[in-house]
Amino acid sequence: SFKNDNTGNIHQVIGKVSFGSEKLEKNLNAFIKAVQGSKSASVKGKFIGGISVCSTMGVGIKVSN
Repeated sequence: SFKNDNTGNIHQVIGKVSFGSEKLEKNLNAFIKAVQGSKSASVKGKFIGGISVCSTMGVGIKVSN
């Protein structure tokens, strides 16, 4: 489950540092698919503007799409 904050951002845990890169990528792709699947028909245009990944207190890294 997920929800957005007041500015429209979604904050979601997709894994832990101990997860391998393949598992993190699988979790991220599943999350993106779930977010895109929740888009209502009335929403027009680009639904996901950008994605960044970070550790709890780390610097965010922008994910290219």
